[in-house]
Amino acid sequence: MRLSQPLRPVFRTDAPKLAAKYAMAEEKIQANVQRQFPVGDTAYSLPILIEGAYYIGAWLECAPLEGLVYGRLFDLAVAQGNHQLFFETQSAEGQIPCWIRRGISGWGQIQMVVPIARTAWEFYQLTGNAAFLEQAYQACARWDDWLARYRDRQSMGLVELFCMYDTGHDHSTRFTHFSPDLPNECPAPDNPEASATDRGDARVCKPVPGLPWHAPDLSATLYGGRVALAEMAQEMGKADAASQWREKAERTRQAIMTQLFDPETACFYDRTSTGEWNYIRCDSLTRVLGEKVVDQALFEDIFQRHIMDPEGFWPAYPLPSVAVSDPHFHFVPKNNWGGPTQALTALRAPRWFEHYGKPAEMAELARRWIQALEMAPDFPQQIHPHTGEASPDGGYAPAILTLFDYAARLYGITVEEDEVCWNCRLPDDATHAEYRLQLPAGEACLNTTATGSVLRLGEQTVAEITGTCRLVTDANGKPLRFVGTNLEPATVSAPGLLPETRLLPNQNVKITRRD
Repeated sequence: MRLSQPLRPVFRTDAPKLAAKYAMAEEKIQANVQRQFPVGDTAYSLPILIEGAYYIGAWLECAPLEGLVYGRLFDLAVAQGNHQLFFETQSAEGQIPCWIRRGISGWGQIQMVVPIARTAWEFYQLTGNAAFLEQAYQACARWDDWLARYRDRQSMGLVELFCMYDTGHDHSTRFTHFSPDLPNECPAPDNPEASATDRGDARVCKPVPGLPWHAPDLSATLYGGRVALAEMAQEMGKADAASQWREKAERTRQAIMTQLFDPETACFYDRTSTGEWNYIRCDSLTRVLGEKVVDQALFEDIFQRHIMDPEGFWPAYPLPSVAVSDPHFHFVPKNNWGGPTQALTALRAPRWFEHYGKPAEMAELARRWIQALEMAPDFPQQIHPHTGEASPDGGYAPAILTLFDYAARLYGITVEEDEVCWNCRLPDDATHAEYRLQLPAGEACLNTTATGSVLRLGEQTVAEITGTCRLVTDANGKPLRFVGTNLEPATVSAPGLLPETRLLPNQNVKITRRD
């Protein structure tokens, strides 16, 4: 669905805790929007969304996705800014900086998770901005070339890990339990005149035994970026280039599956330069799933064995950064990826839960995260997976965006490509909820009370629904299917669309007629 303006959501409910938290989010997010952000000696021309809390800048692993989520809701220029900021500071060799703070850029690690090529492609799909697509394609292709040259020196189609910050897993037991000497970032260049911006060089691997590692999550990011580059090239009429990108992507996917996946435990692990496995069940697994590396059958096995396991990645507040039953799980209250449940992981979760057909589990994840945010005094970077205890920080943009996104997925309206998802559910402790979006076809409005939901688009009534479910329509409000979004079977009915039906979790019921 192409947007000429942001969706501008309005969400109101009489559930007191949720209403107060949502109002706080609307206020807090604006403090993270920076205009005239200093880059080097000049001010960047587009607005950007910074990470917030004590992170005054933008990080490659997260800023493009955060900008996209914020931008499609409130300001499309921010989504563009959070991408072009990295494209316009790319090195002559093709390296994209790992972070950009006020006036300085970081080059000492690659720190990538969600591929910037993927979020750039999705921004183009939203806006149809051909000039942006050309810039994004050229920048991301050069970035892929840089990664292949410096981080795939054995030409295996995988990405080599040189340091802890490559993955953004600060202080994680993924590293400390296995290689205590692993550096945080790559060494500084051998140059006494180097400036602060050159304090590390991501092309240089410190001579630590076992390094470099082949990392499943970094390799999955490479794969996802190549899939997106193929889609970009196809859109631009570059059929041969699109075919080449698809071949490169498949080679990487096959290498991940043959070199970094253990069939016995159904999990992905790092391997050292000598082939040793780093057996720790951490959120590198969810990052591989985020790039759709596995097929549906294998996903179902992984999902049941690991993701939905209360002793794995499904404790009271999913998804922890290390499985709670893993011997290397531990909890530190602030900025630690060795166990705590992270807002960044929550913000990324819909990318793969929805892709693999798990909207009911996605809704449950959203419900638990909103519960934790309602308890938190502010918007924290991380929470305790068992208690929901929040880290001692606030104003963290990923947590704020998680609230916006999850409230829409539970009680509001979301847009997925050319479809509109109307999520009919009443918040706990509420008698009513109202959600509005500005769609190209008119204002979409979802009103839910204890008796049911009324869905309107412009002047038309789309449906009147009783029960908890999702109705999917086309961009003009034509009903297409009902989806079960409850973890337990739900009784759902809609006059003229669906007789009283016992809708199962994740079940899709196609609408074949309308009386």
